[in-house]
Amino acid sequence: MIDDTGMKLSCYVIDDEPLAVELMESYVRKTPFLELKGSFYSAGAAFEALGKEPVDLLFCDIQMPELSGMELARMLPARTRVIFTTAFSSYAVEGFKVNALDYLLKPVSYQDFLTSANKALQWFEMAGNREQGHGTQGRDNAEVSAIFVKTDYRLLRLELDDILYIEGLKDYVKIWLAGRAEPVLSLMSMKALEEQLPSDRFVRVHRSYIVQPSKMSYIERGRIVFGKMSIPVSDTYRQGLQEFLERHSIFL
Repeated sequence: MIDDTGMKLSCYVIDDEPLAVELMESYVRKTPFLELKGSFYSAGAAFEALGKEPVDLLFCDIQMPELSGMELARMLPARTRVIFTTAFSSYAVEGFKVNALDYLLKPVSYQDFLTSANKALQWFEMAGNREQGHGTQGRDNAEVSAIFVKTDYRLLRLELDDILYIEGLKDYVKIWLAGRAEPVLSLMSMKALEEQLPSDRFVRVHRSYIVQPSKMSYIERGRIVFGKMSIPVSDTYRQGLQEFLERHSIFL
């Protein structure tokens, strides 16, 4: 297949084996519609990079220490897709459960790599056609029950049911949780975090705040109250909040 649309897919290569990384890098560089943005020897390092510079596609090994490729796939921004590379065929079914575009069995030939890359290109072309003229934001997936955020040099799992609201600052976010006096701090952008959150559960109410409306106590005089805490609703996002509340029959 020859791409005549001019589309380029940005991608990361992730594998804890240096030789495997070098091979996949060489394949990416000889494929005209792929653009290599970085390579990583751990899923944790790749996750941190995704928070700063999201990419379209990951070529990712599954078996890696600390955080596996499968666990990383469950934490990806909404538009990022993954092609798994592994020496074990037993992972194939599990891989497709996390919306993997394809599965490459090591040792990977360039012919197999190119077939998978073309499949990814076709997926993004179709996704672009569906989304043309419509902004996408967050995930809309009832199966998502938790997210992972990097804090204090580790990845911390946060249950969505525990999140009250997120406060965005210059270089990091504060995630305020029910039953916890201090927020969880994470060095990531509001945009990257927003893309992980299900859009049917969270809504932006201010340039610096995302809330889970089902956790609100009440709204009064342009402020949302969570127990003893309150945050402002800006005029820019007021209509979006009202539509969200009506759509989900909250406070009606």
